[in-house]
Amino acid sequence: MTHEEKLTPSEEEVMERIWAYGPCAPKDILDLYDDPKPHVNTVATMFQSLERKGFLTHVVRGRGYIYTPIVRREDYGRSRFSNFVKRYFDNSYMNVVSALVRDERVSRQELEQFLDSLKTEALSS
Repeated sequence: MTHEEKLTPSEEEVMERIWAYGPCAPKDILDLYDDPKPHVNTVATMFQSLERKGFLTHVVRGRGYIYTPIVRREDYGRSRFSNFVKRYFDNSYMNVVSALVRDERVSRQELEQFLDSLKTEALSS
């Protein structure tokens, strides 16, 4: 599942914590912040926003809610990366690879090893 909804940096930060923690309440995530921690109401408001945007669902547990991610971290990352490639690299993944090699983020040797592994994988399928 891809998810086109964009999150604010604060929402992404909360989602990162939820993805790492699993089903939780806002107070559970609050414990994962360094001091000074945000107010629990601020975190709860972000949970509600994330639910409206389709990232979370909840069940009633006692007097509160337990929220569960319904968008996987990997799916959100792929969606964001795809939008990044469209916006900054003319929707060309080859332009991304070229930029990585040109900027020496990926060496020619690493690229050749990757291509060799793809060939080996294709032959064994």
